[in-house]
Amino acid sequence: MATPCFLFIHPLLGKDDVWSAYLVETATQECVTNPLAALCEHPQLAGFDQRHTWFLPAHICTNTDAPIAERSVIVFPAKPAVEHAARVTYLEEQLRKASHKLGLVTHPEVKLPTSGTWDYVLIDASLARTQSPYALIGLASRSTLVGQRIQSHADHAWLKANACSLSTTEYLSTRASDSQKADTTRVKMLELLSLIADDADNHALEEIFRQEAKLSYSLLRLVNSAAMAPRNPITSFSQAINLLGRRQLQRWLQLLVYADPNDGQHPNPLLQKAAARGRQMEILATRLVPTPEMEHLQDAAFMVGTFSLLNVLLSMATKEILMQLPLAEPVSAALAEHAGPLGQLLSAIEAAEARDLPLAERLLKALGIDSAHHLDAQLTAFSWAARIRPNN
Repeated sequence: MATPCFLFIHPLLGKDDVWSAYLVETATQECVTNPLAALCEHPQLAGFDQRHTWFLPAHICTNTDAPIAERSVIVFPAKPAVEHAARVTYLEEQLRKASHKLGLVTHPEVKLPTSGTWDYVLIDASLARTQSPYALIGLASRSTLVGQRIQSHADHAWLKANACSLSTTEYLSTRASDSQKADTTRVKMLELLSLIADDADNHALEEIFRQEAKLSYSLLRLVNSAAMAPRNPITSFSQAINLLGRRQLQRWLQLLVYADPNDGQHPNPLLQKAAARGRQMEILATRLVPTPEMEHLQDAAFMVGTFSLLNVLLSMATKEILMQLPLAEPVSAALAEHAGPLGQLLSAIEAAEARDLPLAERLLKALGIDSAHHLDAQLTAFSWAARIRPNN
């Protein structure tokens, strides 16, 4: 029986550093079944912002009448494999006749296209850096530029300054060169995270918030964001405890460390990335084969996902952070060494984010996760995380 290809979804950042589009990829072009139907028919798709564009690879597109078609861009390679060239050329011709939006993935051995010949041009940061800013600005005059495979914060800043409207997020897993040691608010956050991990009582948690007023402000913004959408705004820590319950409150507190503690005018894309990691981990943990014998498995998986970016945020080594957090051994081992089933699952998600898709697919299969459950986890996690906008 043919096994469907795994689809890997990558949120794209817009100019405001929040998710504004999605790029879909597969690990191979030799898909024995068409995976696009599973994406287009998934009920979670309706929960995404209808204004956001979906970039779909041409090799999985056979029907442009799918529900996602009106907000999709079909992406073609500048240098297709010889065995696929004829089919790709024919598909491009048909889509141009239908006035469908098209994108081109550039190749270093192929000259950049003329502005306007493609609606979108996807260009690797390494290739973009070899071009003059005038060339990129000229290309962007009639085509939208999408920067991808961005390995540093410096490259991301350069691409934004040189006409790229959208960008992939690989660079978020690296520390910024100008990153500072944690400020006093985030030092308090480590203390708070320690209390959460140790299942401290509410009084101990409230004491931290009394000492650091900015944390209270950030927490209330976070739980009142669109992802939570309470009927009546939550205005105090005690009210948050009563309305959310201890378990849900702990989840928001785990994400609070990523929120801007000041005026909220500078969104931190790490917040959405950490939220999506945590939610994916939580969903997929129950699909692991064999299922780990672990108390509160989903809570532990969510914690591994959200805490896995603390080293980037706090500019501290993971082992140094873990010395201050009394985490359960499976959680600590997963974070420090990618050990155990949760550590292996984290490795798979990190490989997908880094766009090492063959490795990600191998790791997921080894963990007993199939393509359908993986797609469901991604769509559920991204739909939820995309609504977390505490700066609104």
